[in-house]
Amino acid sequence: MTLPDAWRSLTQFTDARIALGRSGASLPTREVLKFGLAHAQARDAIHQPFDSNKVAQGLECLGLKTLTVHSAAPDRHSFLQRPDLGRQLSLESRNQLTQLRNDSPDLVLVVGDGLSSWAVHRQACELIRALLPYLSELSLSLGPVVLAHQARVALADDVGECLHAKAVAMLIGERPGLSSPDSLGVYMTWSPSRGRRDAERNCISNVRPEGLNWDAAAFKLAWLLEQAFIRRLSGVKLKDESDNPALYGRVKPHLTQVNALREK
Repeated sequence: MTLPDAWRSLTQFTDARIALGRSGASLPTREVLKFGLAHAQARDAIHQPFDSNKVAQGLECLGLKTLTVHSAAPDRHSFLQRPDLGRQLSLESRNQLTQLRNDSPDLVLVVGDGLSSWAVHRQACELIRALLPYLSELSLSLGPVVLAHQARVALADDVGECLHAKAVAMLIGERPGLSSPDSLGVYMTWSPSRGRRDAERNCISNVRPEGLNWDAAAFKLAWLLEQAFIRRLSGVKLKDESDNPALYGRVKPHLTQVNALREK
């Protein structure tokens, strides 16, 4: 008698590779093939070129100006082998941004390819679309959206320093997982400058429809931004308590966000 897999019912709640079953001492052929496909998708996500023109067109439809920059990593091979080069702007890009530093915006959004261009292509514009109404409520001035090639998270600090931004948010492709090759990460830093530590950033992870949806991620980021501007800090000193209505300030979830939470 074969007992039913107790994990099977949990597959409706996650894309994680659970309840795979077995064939003798091994996995079923179906699951072996699905694993191979997921692994191939993860590799493709890492190596797919960043189409910044496509993202720029989407952002221009939202009425946003964009700038394209490159890190100090000259190509994808260097980016993967030398993470430090992806954390700093190329000299040409740094000079380009320094010429615009007199604007001193409240916030700069940086969209970087990171380790998954798929994530950026699929999620970045939709997340920014959901974020814009919150920025309007907070009366935050937004600088040009910076599209960064061969970018690591800390590149946003370099960008923010060049533009004299009070805060910066990096929207970047996360390292692909076997069930999530298109997850976007968001890293917010108060008073960005070269040399900022990871502990000085707030992270919002797994932004995608199958994970943290765009509306929910936009509200989290807006809540963190509001608190960062009040407390003048970010990172481990700023705990994400955006799920506590008692701590809402000017920013409150929009109706679409409330409905999304109820559906879950």
